[in-house]
Amino acid sequence: MMSQGACVDLYKNFSYVPQIEYCSPIFDNELCWPPTPAGSNVTKFCPQKKGTNATQFAYRICKADAQWEYNNITNLQGKGYTYYDNCYLPRLRDLINMCKVLDFQTCTKVGYNTRIIEMVGLGVSLLSLAFSLFIFFRYRVLRNNRTKIHKNLFLSTILQIFVRLVIYIDQSFEDKVIENTPYLCESIYVLLEYAKTAMFMWMFIEGLYLHNVITVTVFQEYSYMKLYFWLGWTLPLALTIIWVIIMIVCTENTGCWYLYYFLPYYWILEGPRLTVIIVNLLFLLNIVRVLVVKLRESHTSEIQQVRKAVRAAIFLLPLMGIANILFLVDYRLFKNAWKFALWSYSTYFLTTFQGLFLSVLYCFCNGEVQAALKNSLFVYMSLRRDHNDPMRRNSMHLSGVTALETDQ
Repeated sequence: MMSQGACVDLYKNFSYVPQIEYCSPIFDNELCWPPTPAGSNVTKFCPQKKGTNATQFAYRICKADAQWEYNNITNLQGKGYTYYDNCYLPRLRDLINMCKVLDFQTCTKVGYNTRIIEMVGLGVSLLSLAFSLFIFFRYRVLRNNRTKIHKNLFLSTILQIFVRLVIYIDQSFEDKVIENTPYLCESIYVLLEYAKTAMFMWMFIEGLYLHNVITVTVFQEYSYMKLYFWLGWTLPLALTIIWVIIMIVCTENTGCWYLYYFLPYYWILEGPRLTVIIVNLLFLLNIVRVLVVKLRESHTSEIQQVRKAVRAAIFLLPLMGIANILFLVDYRLFKNAWKFALWSYSTYFLTTFQGLFLSVLYCFCNGEVQAALKNSLFVYMSLRRDHNDPMRRNSMHLSGVTALETDQ
């Protein structure tokens, strides 16, 4: 275990050049730096740890007065400052630089509040989607191709939400069982990325199905259902397997593939997802265009046409996952803390509560679902009323006996 004393002992036999001043050896809690001539720099390979690239170099500056450069950070005066900027992955480095501008305390606070929004949103979405799935599976009258697609979207979303909650809950404990268990941690993240990709694919299928129903004159929905299942579950599996193989071959695992989403290989999964968002946005615009044309043909007023078109667009946004387009915003653009906080809170609110929006719009507000629930409630109340009314039970019994005697 390296310490300042061990670092000094490591260089006790160092060959100093006479009449040249040196900065003394120093341990900066990561690396042990050797004695360095005044007015020069010293470089070392970056430490092999989470979030760093061990093939890059860190460096320190020994000033002309034989004191380590402390980069104007007062509490490092005497000990000096190590420039690890090149060690971080590019996107992580950008995030760190942004937080330097905004203040690290502010970034930490925004991150903490965002995680609370995520936990609440994911929990509410999980419960609402589970209840919606129960309704869809419970009533036979709801078993059609449209609700089949809804059910698969809900299932993939539930899987993604459940895995994220498991990861977040594990991270909230000090032991971090998942993160500190080899192979289990990587497996959990692989499952998460598969579920996310499947969710996006089913969002694409929702958009494609609705687009074809509205814009295509003759659309045979039954002939495409098998293709939808392959596209929704098998294609994400193939993409995830390719990503896993490349991660194993091309990266050095520093523990649970830490910050894997900052690596360029992540575009194997992220590229198709962003494509889905863009294509669904085009679907949405075309659907609204067709609706406006049909509304004009129906001779409704201009204001009513606009209202109905806007209502349709808002109604379709969560189904097609358009809210995820907010993730395309480059966070490096934010120079003010309130702008960064607004983007973070609004983006994660819309995406984590997306399951609730889906449940409300496509299950709880669905006319067929409401009719099925009302019919079930009516039957239940009728049976209960008959059971609690003795006269009615006796009347039904006598009617049955009379009918039996007549048959005989």
